[in-house]
Amino acid sequence: MPTPTTTPLAGRYLLLDQVGTGGMGSVWRAQDLRTGDQVAAKVLGAHDSATLLRFVREQSLRIRHPHVLTPTGWAADDHRVVFGMDLVHGGSVAELLAETGPLPTSYAGALLDQLLQALAAVHAAGVVHRDVKPANLLLDPSDRMPFLRLGDFGVAVPVEDVRLTRGPAAVGTDGYMAPEQTAGAAPDPRQDLYAAGVVAIQLLTGRPPKPGRAPMVPEGPLRPLLTALVDPDPELRPPSAAAALERLRRIELPVDGPWPVVPDRLGDPPRVDAARWPTPVIVVSLVVIAACTLACVLMLR
Repeated sequence: MPTPTTTPLAGRYLLLDQVGTGGMGSVWRAQDLRTGDQVAAKVLGAHDSATLLRFVREQSLRIRHPHVLTPTGWAADDHRVVFGMDLVHGGSVAELLAETGPLPTSYAGALLDQLLQALAAVHAAGVVHRDVKPANLLLDPSDRMPFLRLGDFGVAVPVEDVRLTRGPAAVGTDGYMAPEQTAGAAPDPRQDLYAAGVVAIQLLTGRPPKPGRAPMVPEGPLRPLLTALVDPDPELRPPSAAAALERLRRIELPVDGPWPVVPDRLGDPPRVDAARWPTPVIVVSLVVIAACTLACVLMLR
């Protein structure tokens, strides 16, 4: 398990404080010494070759969309592998639900809209996420319109690529997987749409899905769309995230509330003083300062 260090991990990321954990490792607030930005650094934990392959596959994703959170850079040093991504301060939708319970229909509709936008971009890139759930939906702090980011592409896979499972084993999270996904079917974008429907139902009811049971769609204006999204027959679901989004935007949602406040869950970053910066960085800085001073002296002569 990594700890805050005075030496940058893989020569690039200076770990500041741990902000989360994932299925393949830990997530840290870190200083990217290459860009100077504070980022979220995902550090691979104990792993076998299959886990390493998934990690490398995740860092290779570069899906550019406001509601998609994918790596912006990476580095490796012997057995330690890390990639950086945008640091999101508002926590996850799972944390929000744990605090608020059921969400207003209009707020749930806004989150579903942004999730479908994200999935449309992911699917357009030829990728199936395979693990859409509240814990993988991150939020920016806000007291008004929410801003959602779909993250954690650890088990995502290109539709046309080889599968990273052996035999008929299912990949995903129980309760959010479509029936055919649970049965070991090949990855398909409509499996992500099923999970989006389950998530939306949870937003409205405050109750997580029960593995092995069909989702119970609540009454309300979103009911027809959610019923289609969680249809056990993938052929009866919307054909694409874009089609589901278009259908969602035709629904007249109530003006209800109050909308929840998404707080800043990370707070101020730890102070990074000179003592914690690696010696090479300090030396280089001193050399640059000395060179500039010498150049100024020579110009004044």
